[in-house]
Amino acid sequence: MFSFDIHARCSQTSARVATLQTPHGAVQTPVFMPVGTRAAMRAMTPDQVVATGSQIMLSNTYHLALQPGADIVARLGGLHSFMNMPLPILTDSGGFQVFSLPKTITEEGVTFKWKKSGAPFTMTPESSIATQEKLGADIIMAFDECVAYPCERQYAEASVARTTRWETRCLEAKTRDDQALFGIVQGSVWEDLRRRSAEELVPLDFPGYAIGGLSVGEGLEIMDEVLGYTTPHLPKEKPRYLMGVGLPEDLWCGVGHGVDMFDCVIPTRHARGAVLYTFHGKMRVSNNRYRKDRLPPDTTCPCYTCSNFSRAYLNHLFTCDEVTGTTLAAIHNITFLQELMAVIRQSIEDDRFEEAKRAFFSKYGSSFPKDHKHRRPEDDPA
Repeated sequence: MFSFDIHARCSQTSARVATLQTPHGAVQTPVFMPVGTRAAMRAMTPDQVVATGSQIMLSNTYHLALQPGADIVARLGGLHSFMNMPLPILTDSGGFQVFSLPKTITEEGVTFKWKKSGAPFTMTPESSIATQEKLGADIIMAFDECVAYPCERQYAEASVARTTRWETRCLEAKTRDDQALFGIVQGSVWEDLRRRSAEELVPLDFPGYAIGGLSVGEGLEIMDEVLGYTTPHLPKEKPRYLMGVGLPEDLWCGVGHGVDMFDCVIPTRHARGAVLYTFHGKMRVSNNRYRKDRLPPDTTCPCYTCSNFSRAYLNHLFTCDEVTGTTLAAIHNITFLQELMAVIRQSIEDDRFEEAKRAFFSKYGSSFPKDHKHRRPEDDPA
């Protein structure tokens, strides 16, 4: 039901191409997963999501537990049926909300103050797993504590120990065989804590491992460094998932360190602000310079938006505050990232990953930190 088969490796980095088999279909990695937090991609239908070339998407356990509630989703056949989504689905555990929302943390779990009503809501490792089992995603995540950046070492150390205990409880609570439960490595920016977290979680034999606690304000250079000393401690025969990351710079960086899966809300969030990603850089199509521009947003993009509409039309939609503008921009941004991942996968298969990365950034208009280095494959443990 679940398998992970590696087909190609880069000879200069740890980048690899693989197939992740799930109950709802195969996923070619490295892969970017668009985020439909509340069982919906903002301003996009499921058919439009599929048309972007997306292979798998993500939804949020915390928000779905609050609205409409996991019992309702289960009664209506699980997330795939509820939202009419044919693609594989991954649900996060609520651990990111431990970082992002007001809460009280105890050994038992986390009590949140739901901002809409002010009513407390408690999530434990056991309730997170129970909720995700009712939601019915293909891949579910262990409940962890995502700490902020910067974070005091003493707190990060205690958090790593607590996360290990919580993730052990998640394994004990899991009952469904048709869902893959991924563990999550934490440890903030301390190398020994990242190593400790991995060494405690790998023996638990999760079918996949995520790297959490990044993309929380630390920046690309620190992310690069943390990945460099974290991924060598993860099993190379299992998928690796870098949580909450989706900028082009982040994707190239993570893939070079052997990461297989990524997700991020930025492409659709930026679409709502009229920001479009292209292979020649970002553009804000609401700017007055595009008011009479006949060209498509990206002349090389195969998406529905670029095949049918001009920059002038999108400029008009955003100027008039028409929701169609958000839809068309989101379709383009998600398609762009899927096209980028296809370029990355092909570059690995051709063993020209570094060359392709340089070619991309020569046009995109930004670059990695000067000291950016990827690990060589022999640095991976057996």
